Amino acid sequence: MAKQDSGIGSGRVRQLWHLLEPLHAVLYYAPEAFEEAAELGYATEGRWPSYFPYRAAPLGVAGADSVASAFYSFSPRMVAEHIDPAWKIASPEAVLRARERGVDRAYRAIFGDRAESPELAELATLVRRAAEAANAAGRALAAANAALDWPEAPHLQLWHAATILREHRGDGHIAALMVGGLDPVEALVSFAAIGAASVERFESRGWSTEEWESARDRLTARGLVEADGTATDAGRELRRTVEERTDQLAAAPWRSLTAAEIDRLVELLGEFWVAVLSSGLLPSETTLGIGKV
Repeated sequence: MAKQDSGIGSGRVRQLWHLLEPLHAVLYYAPEAFEEAAELGYATEGRWPSYFPYRAAPLGVAGADSVASAFYSFSPRMVAEHIDPAWKIASPEAVLRARERGVDRAYRAIFGDRAESPELAELATLVRRAAEAANAAGRALAAANAALDWPEAPHLQLWHAATILREHRGDGHIAALMVGGLDPVEALVSFAAIGAASVERFESRGWSTEEWESARDRLTARGLVEADGTATDAGRELRRTVEERTDQLAAAPWRSLTAAEIDRLVELLGEFWVAVLSSGLLPSETTLGIGKV
């Protein structure tokens, strides 16, 4: 008899993203990952000089235009600032090895002995099954990460699987934004307008005040944003539709698991999710709107 899939709904898909995203994001904040980047020659006073090569390395020697397209919501100037010199400092292959070492060290520091526990191994198996079921057609970052060799250690498999799934979701989110008629900076302005994060937090994406205000004016003309920058009812509805479409586009990999397996996955994720949040490494407010959408 064929196994019944989970019939997973949007709420569950979004919950899984909320739980897995911190496990992926550790790479961009952990001191161990900064140390590995510094060994390669990247500046580590802030997170962006290592963020861009760490996240873009699966794409190979990609230029700033390609990375800006794949990352979408970052200012192309900001992308170029960090990607133009990135592959002169270290090759993508060296960066991939460094990020794996960084995650290995960070997970061991955060999880302690639990990094080699049967529970984490079971969790990694479930998340890997979902990641391997992800169809990456038309999804550049998901496809690039899925093409990499799987690491052997379960805790590294967990991170790699979480990364494939979050990039799969992110690629789908870009599609949903484009269907909604939101260009890269408009995507941020409209997200700030519903209170997903502060305008100051979104300034980290590198857009100028003039670009931000111009995008706000365009959204105001469309009846999506008030003059004061807050969303109209139509703006809130558009963002709701974007997030719902994103969930729908992210659901397919999870259908490879049964409802009982997803319940077990969520149960297992709990302690590791708590451990990452309790580490204090991640900011309380992010541009992803986790916990607010």
